[in-house]
Amino acid sequence: MYAQERRPSRSSATTTANHDEVRKWAEERGGRPTIVADTDNNGREGGILRIDFKDWDGEQDEGLEAIGWDRFFKIFDENDLAFLHSGDGSRFNKFVSKEKAGS
Repeated sequence: MYAQERRPSRSSATTTANHDEVRKWAEERGGRPTIVADTDNNGREGGILRIDFKDWDGEQDEGLEAIGWDRFFKIFDENDLAFLHSGDGSRFNKFVSKEKAGS
């Protein structure tokens, strides 16, 4: 049985739109920028963003497409997103609209 990671409450999570903070958070945890394969964004650059943590088996999720940080942040900015995450080594993260995040 797999242990479930406890998800923090929204009040204990941090939200940022700062590219350096997002990249640092992801890389400290072995995460890499990806998009969900075959997602369309109505003709705009994009797709659904994800941070892939492939260290548990060395394989990337088949449903994800690896992309570079430049493309990742272009999509992030064009979609007016913020990054909700927890600290203390947790991998909990979520992309939300800046409007919903109050940024």
